[in-house]
Amino acid sequence: MLRAGDTSVLSLARSADEPPLTIPRDPAREAARRELSKRMYHENDPSWFQRALNAFWDWVDKLFNTASSATPGGPLGLVVVIAAVLLVVGALWWRLGTPRRGPASSAALFDDRPRSAADHRAAAEAHAAQGHWNQAVQERMRAIVRSLEERTLLDIRPGRTADEAAAEAGRALPSHTDRLRAAARDFDDVTYGGRAATEQSYHRIAGLDRDLERTKPVLAASASSHSAAHNARQGAAE
Repeated sequence: MLRAGDTSVLSLARSADEPPLTIPRDPAREAARRELSKRMYHENDPSWFQRALNAFWDWVDKLFNTASSATPGGPLGLVVVIAAVLLVVGALWWRLGTPRRGPASSAALFDDRPRSAADHRAAAEAHAAQGHWNQAVQERMRAIVRSLEERTLLDIRPGRTADEAAAEAGRALPSHTDRLRAAARDFDDVTYGGRAATEQSYHRIAGLDRDLERTKPVLAASASSHSAAHNARQGAAE
């Protein structure tokens, strides 16, 4: 006769004899994927920004290691090379200033608002009184060109640049050719080259403006001979 305990033992024995339950590989993989895609498994995953940042620093680390292996002295040698390059770039930037953007005189000297030479001089003096030397230099150069136009030494031509005005004025006032070119360079450096004007540069242009007012133009023939003599002197000096 079998007791209750014997029935349990027999049942267990029969279960042990049966083959284990198995699931095909593809359904098992899909079930695992669905299980692992649940939100509870990804609550502590890094954000996309953190993953991108980690990838960037991994790239920098690999780049540094590659450069170190190719540089004499290893990492220390690479640091020395980088420091030397930065010093050279800084010295060039300090010496040359901000690089010019395109041609120095690519824009017009005047805007669309017609003003007299006296207006430009008044604006220049107002800027100079406040220490705004960039604007003061610009307005004083405009006053010079407008004054030459008012004296009919230059024709009124929209779109004229500072260099063009200096070259044309130098033919009528050859004794001031070099100063006119220097004033045009100061204007271009401030307006298009990103450089800062100084009080001295403003006073140079203001002095030129006053001297031009007192200078009489030369005739065309005299201007040609004076220009030839001036060029000859420059060629001899060179």
